[in-house]
Amino acid sequence: MALISLIGLLLVFISLYAVLKAKNIDIWIVSYLATVFKKKADVDEPIHVMFCFVDHYEPQWAIKDDIATERKRVDRWVTDYPALCKTHFDADGKHPQHTFFYPEEEYREEHLVKLADLCKRGYGEVEIHLHHDNDTSANLRNTLSKFAALLHEQHGLLSTFPETKQPAYAFIHGNWCLCNARKDGRWCGVNDELIVLKETGCYADFTLPAAPTENQTAKINSIYYAKDIPGKPKSHNTGIDVRVGGKASGDLMIIQGPLALNWKKRKFGLMPRIEASDMRGQTPPSKERVDLWVNADIHVQGRPNWVFVKIHTHGTQEQDMETLLGQPVDEMFSYLEEKYNDGKQYVLHYVTAREVFNIIKAAEAGLEGNPNIYRDYILQPPHY
Repeated sequence: MALISLIGLLLVFISLYAVLKAKNIDIWIVSYLATVFKKKADVDEPIHVMFCFVDHYEPQWAIKDDIATERKRVDRWVTDYPALCKTHFDADGKHPQHTFFYPEEEYREEHLVKLADLCKRGYGEVEIHLHHDNDTSANLRNTLSKFAALLHEQHGLLSTFPETKQPAYAFIHGNWCLCNARKDGRWCGVNDELIVLKETGCYADFTLPAAPTENQTAKINSIYYAKDIPGKPKSHNTGIDVRVGGKASGDLMIIQGPLALNWKKRKFGLMPRIEASDMRGQTPPSKERVDLWVNADIHVQGRPNWVFVKIHTHGTQEQDMETLLGQPVDEMFSYLEEKYNDGKQYVLHYVTAREVFNIIKAAEAGLEGNPNIYRDYILQPPHY
């Protein structure tokens, strides 16, 4: 009888491991459990919630040589996003901010002209996105440098580093393959990508989380510095947490979005679903998701009352636009403003990727108070 029970228990563990492996949860489950059982710091002042919405913005998604469809996608954002946001404000009187990570390989001047105008009107900023495959360090360096210069010089986009005046950009890697993270080497090819990004003006990477793909890192729900490991892929798998009183280290700052297991949404009533902060038509926002994002407690070490929530989407896919530009996101903003902007327990700040970086650096430098005053701490707004 005992043998039968033991075999049954073994089968349960084997089945559980198979599920974890199939969704690549085994890569990050140890880190997740560590955060679940870690006691949160006691905070006796309001928690400032920095809410950052980043977009893998791809007007040419799943189409070829169809400029009419591209224009329709871009025009819908230019028209509908301000209409969606007009009644929504954070504690600082700012509308929700959308950061458009625009793909280098899909560049069209007219699209960037429209997005630059939208951003100039106060609805967000543009940063850099890239899909590449079987690439080289030299070609990647050339691609990123030219695109950053183009966005800055022709469209007035991107900030600049104060000392060098070099265009400064945030980055999202196409297919989540930062630093050649896939085991088969597809959709990147550059093992020293962190160094290339840094040297071409990237101030931080916003790619993660990448679950449920194999590109997900072991380190989760963190803001940290990653260092290139010569000749090795996925150098950002681990790193040194950004902390109050610390200083920049390694090669690139990695700013992650929330990653968790949602036990209230279970597959087949048993297995929790992965919460990877991805906003789509099939994964619309909800109050419980927003609570999970905030409870992920992503912050600079030593500054627990400044919490960063970074969610992501693919904003030009038709099946998702009714969610992103309609009632679901409208209700999400309302919930954020209702629960996380009461001025007593929480204070809400809608921020761009650039502002997130600036506020993180202010925390690192030991600055305190209202993070709103540090939105432009190092990197100034673009001059449209």
